Amino acid sequence: MKRPTIKDIAAAAGVSKGAVSLALNGRSGVSEATRARVLAVASSLGYRPSVTARALSSASADAVGLVLVRPPRALGDEAFFFQLIAGMQSEMSAALLLQVVSSREEEIELYRRWWAEHRVDGVFLVDLLVSDPRVELMSDLGLPAVVVGGAGHHGSLASVWADDYAAMTSVVEYLKSLGHRRIARVAGLSSLLHTVRRDQAFSASVVDGVIVAGDYTAEAGASATRALLSGGEPPTAIVYDNDVMAVAGAEVAASLGVAVPSELSIVAWDDSVLCQHGRLTALSRDTFAFGARAARALGAVLAGASPTDVEDVLPALVVRGSTGVVGVSRP
Repeated sequence: MKRPTIKDIAAAAGVSKGAVSLALNGRSGVSEATRARVLAVASSLGYRPSVTARALSSASADAVGLVLVRPPRALGDEAFFFQLIAGMQSEMSAALLLQVVSSREEEIELYRRWWAEHRVDGVFLVDLLVSDPRVELMSDLGLPAVVVGGAGHHGSLASVWADDYAAMTSVVEYLKSLGHRRIARVAGLSSLLHTVRRDQAFSASVVDGVIVAGDYTAEAGASATRALLSGGEPPTAIVYDNDVMAVAGAEVAASLGVAVPSELSIVAWDDSVLCQHGRLTALSRDTFAFGARAARALGAVLAGASPTDVEDVLPALVVRGSTGVVGVSRP
């Protein structure tokens, strides 16, 4: 007689093979009614799990995963992720499995494969979307995860985040205190939750503010700055969503003969060596410590603790030579 399989149970119970696996292994991600139905069908079919498979599934992979959706060449420009990863690794004894992919679809498929092959014990989710299918996927798979950013949109998963709305508001209020009224924003990817939150705060704080979409690259920062400064009423201040775009914007301003900061103030999001050497005013936070907090949160989940929602320290504005009072030159 053919030995019953998970596929047989799924067909008889009218559920997916993934749901059967979650139910049989006592994982979250299925309702109690579904779990009871699956167990009853398994019993009626005489299903017995493979001892070898169970031994393999219960063993620790001793690795956690991080997937970044980025053009591979662009990743090297983002100091934020290097600091974040360094902070994560400082708190982990397990290996960090890092993969760069070109689309969300590839990312999701990679999670499915990692979990099926028991390559990782858990994952970090970064660059959360406003409506993010990865959050539900983690619950469906039973894959432990920590969302890095994304307060209020992380479902039942653990989350470590900073208040992007409050941070953006603080930047705008600082610029307004210097007399700036025509303020522009060169944003990051519009699909990301933190971009939306910053957009909302900016629009709420600036009357007729201009938002130009970017993608964190120098090319995007340069193109957006050139367009803004070539208009009929150019802004007197521009806030950029990362350091790379801000440095590129400062270079474009210089090439156009626009003096910084007497004619244009520049603020970068996420302080870095680029900002420090370029004397750019920037929102600064301890990204290394942020990564370490995310790693501790994931470690706690893997140890069996209930998921937590941890708010990180609000980024602080570090004022340097790229911002000043409207129309006032510095000696």
